[in-house]
Order: sequence, then structure tokens, then C-alpha cells
Amino acid sequence: MEQSNNRTIKILFIGDIVGRPGRNACKRLMPDLVKEHQVDFVIANGENLAAGNGMTQETYREMYEAGIDLFTSGNHIWNNKDIIEHLDDSTTHVVRPMNYPESVPGKGFEILEKNGKKLIVSNLMGRVFMPDDLADPFSMAKNFAEEHSDFPIIIDFHAEASSEKIALGRYLDGQVAAVIGTHTHVQTADETIFPNGSGFITDVGMVGPIDSVLGVEKEIIIEKFLTQLPVSHKVASGEVNFSGVIITLDPEKKITLSISRINKIVKLSE
Repeated sequence: MEQSNNRTIKILFIGDIVGRPGRNACKRLMPDLVKEHQVDFVIANGENLAAGNGMTQETYREMYEAGIDLFTSGNHIWNNKDIIEHLDDSTTHVVRPMNYPESVPGKGFEILEKNGKKLIVSNLMGRVFMPDDLADPFSMAKNFAEEHSDFPIIIDFHAEASSEKIALGRYLDGQVAAVIGTHTHVQTADETIFPNGSGFITDVGMVGPIDSVLGVEKEIIIEKFLTQLPVSHKVASGEVNFSGVIITLDPEKKITLSISRINKIVKLSE
């Protein structure tokens, strides 16, 4: 077991959780990971919690009660109307990309506080190969970092292009504690700490079925590529890949001290 340190903040950041298999895998692994790494906060991307397509209040409550402190999201947070009416509730700990217009429901960041430790978690969405015409995440992130410099800042950058994610991470180096990429569901092997102290990974990956295409039944996605016709997605089954990172922050310097990948296979009973 790792030794706890009151002078650091430890975070378990979990990749996109896909449907029931992903939720069950998280509930299976999280308690041991939190104990082993002496985790202070658990953060997860939750935009695929409900059958791989958005989030419901029920699936949110299930995973919040299982130990996830805060959910980040992305473009799919709007796919299920059930959660949208709750996004402005103070008791719903979900952030949506803050570069959506201010008039849309929800908040773009939240301050997490526990046992005297604090950090800010924010969400941004990329614009390259993404469906929505959004505000510039680069200038917005820089302004946000300048306005909220009292606490370490973690940004979930939900984006398609690796170049855009890396560019934002480099741009914010030293201004935020870490930039964690999500959206592609494929964990990258480039976790690092940039020269000025910001932790980074291009994509943290997913918690979803291995025998799939990004968590969806492979036959469905293959059919779409073969025919170019719309298809209804269905979450696959079988063994689950659990992807995440453990991040250790220095709360005074507001930088990352270490970042390491987690990639485990979870066998679930059908």
C-alpha cells in the first residue's frame, strides 16, 4: 500500500465509463484502487454511463454512491434528456464542457473539497473533427487558469485530435496541474509531466468491453462502415478493460508530481 501524504493530493481519474459493464467494472475495482493508492478524489468521464449513450439520474446516483466524487463529460452528455434537468442542481456533481454557450444547462467546473484538500476540475471540448461549433478552448482555458489560480486545476479535454490535445497541454504547461484527454476510448501510452509541471496524457481510455469497437458491439459498427447507414448502438458484453490514471499533485506549487496509467482486465459474470 502506498503511504498517504497530507501535503499531496492523489486522484484516480477514470476513462469514459461505457454502460452497465463499465459501471460494474468500476464498482469492482475502485475500492481496492482507492485503498492501494490512498486516493483523495475519484473523477470519471461519465457521458456514456447509460447504455453507452449519455447519463441518467439513476446511473449518476449509482456511480456517485459507489465512490466517484465528480463526473466530467463531453458532447454525449446531451444524448439523454433525463440528466439535463439535473445539471444545474448543486447536488449533481457533473461538469459539462465550459466552452458551450453559457445559456446551456450545467456548469463548466466544480471545486472539490475533502479532508482539507481542494482542487478545481474543469471540462473543455475540442473543435477539430467534433460536431459542435464551440468557443475557443485555448483562450478560455488560459483565462480560466488565470482567474482560478488559488487551487490546483485538472482539465478534462474531451477532443478527437491528438494534436489538439497535446497542443492544449503544452499551451497550459505550468498554468494548470494536469490536462487529461478523453473521448477516443483508447488509452495512449504518453503519460508525462511537461517541463513546467503540468501532468498530461493524450487519452485516458475507457472502462468498457474489450471485444467491441469503443465499447459498442463490433458487428454494429462494422455494418455502419460497410453500408454508411445509420445504426443503433448497443453496448457489448464480456471482459472489460478498465483504464485510468493515478495523479499525485503538489497543492502548493499546483503541479503534478507523478502520473501513472492503470490498465486492467475485469472478468464480469454475465
